[in-house]
Amino acid sequence: MRVLVAGGAGFIGSHVCERLLEEGHGVVCVDNLSTSSGANLAQFVDDARFSFIKSDVGQTPDLDVDLVLHLASPASPIYYGRRPIETMLANSYGTRRLLEIAAANNARFLYASTSEIYGDPVVHPQPETYWGNVNPNGPRACYDESKRFGEAMVFSYQRQLGVNVGVIRIFNTYGPRMAAEDGRAIPAFVGAALSGEPIIVHGDGSQTRSFCYVSDLVRGLLLVALDRDADGCVFNIGNPEEVSVLDLANLINARTDNRAGVQYAPRPQDDPERRRPDISRMIDRYDWSPRISLDDGISPVITYFRGARADLPVAMRLVE
Repeated sequence: MRVLVAGGAGFIGSHVCERLLEEGHGVVCVDNLSTSSGANLAQFVDDARFSFIKSDVGQTPDLDVDLVLHLASPASPIYYGRRPIETMLANSYGTRRLLEIAAANNARFLYASTSEIYGDPVVHPQPETYWGNVNPNGPRACYDESKRFGEAMVFSYQRQLGVNVGVIRIFNTYGPRMAAEDGRAIPAFVGAALSGEPIIVHGDGSQTRSFCYVSDLVRGLLLVALDRDADGCVFNIGNPEEVSVLDLANLINARTDNRAGVQYAPRPQDDPERRRPDISRMIDRYDWSPRISLDDGISPVITYFRGARADLPVAMRLVE
């Protein structure tokens, strides 16, 4: 099978490329490298089954593929805050372009949506049937609302043109290859702790998140992506283990022996109070559930940020 992975140079995308190659598939990665140096792809450059096209997702050229995975969008508040228009275009015009490629090839299309479409939820945990509580004009709207629009675009192509589609809503995911500067809780907390600085906790730290290790996420993503019988289905993928932000900070400080503690700061606008996925659909259809707890998964992330990334070459030979 030949798979187009849009956004394949990013944190999650590079792990998806790796797993597809391990399973014997050919991979075409499309990425404009706006939030990545390309170093995540270094290990694939010499694999004849892998090719790279540097391009905005909305300008992806015609390709002969069997499966289209759309993971191309800034996903952290810092990145989409700096590039709100580009984020909205990736999830609107970019989604349309990839759907056109899927339609031309009779390929299955998988859209990587997000738990952010639930906003600051008033239903807990969040099932796929929940429509969300999103501020359409707030600082996060460029991401939240463009992802909601992207989902609507996906289902419009399914209804009008018969494209075989699936949608996954990704909850907080972590693991090696996260960008240190992307501003999300785990890289920010680990970075501060390794520098011997206090971890900045917004509010009183009682707000909760559910953290899924990247290998669990990729395993679930590919189960859905390769299931043509799941046409038109939406699945939450995440870890239902709910953790307070303060408990996360304390765990990271303990694992890094950081004695600077925590420092409190005001909560950002529209910051969700609670976030936890209902994964009943994934369990019922695929018998999928996370295997790696936060307690086990945080150590390889700390190791990665301690220096594993320094061994990756920055200069790469990419196949245009």
